Amino acid sequence: MARAATTSDAFNAIAEPQRREILVLLRGGERPVTELARDLGMSQPQASKHLRVLREVGLVRVRGAGKQRLYDLDAHGLRPVHEWLGGFERFWSGSFDRLDEYVQDLKQERREEPPDGDDQ
Repeated sequence: MARAATTSDAFNAIAEPQRREILVLLRGGERPVTELARDLGMSQPQASKHLRVLREVGLVRVRGAGKQRLYDLDAHGLRPVHEWLGGFERFWSGSFDRLDEYVQDLKQERREEPPDGDDQ
C-alpha cells in the first residue's frame, strides 16, 4: 500500500513530531520562522519545510510583515482531528467514571477499617 503524502491532510501533517511542536509554539501567537527554528533547534530550511506542509493542509497561516513572514496557528484545520478523537471520548469518559468509582470505594474501605493497632 502506498504511503499517503504528508501534505494530503491534517492527520498526515501532524504525524511528524516536529510539526506538532511547531503547532504548540504557535498557540502562543504568530512567530517568524527564524524564532521557530531557533526554539526547536533546527535549521531555518527545515523549519520552513515543516511550515510549508502545515500551511498546505490549513494548519498555519502566513502573512508578510516587512522582510519577515509571520506564521500563525489556524486551529480550524484541526477540526477533522478533533472530530475523529471525539469518537473516543465516550471510551475515556467511561474509563474515568470507573476509575472514580474505584477511588471512592477505596476511600470508603479506609474509613471503615479500624486504625492500626486496634484489633477489635
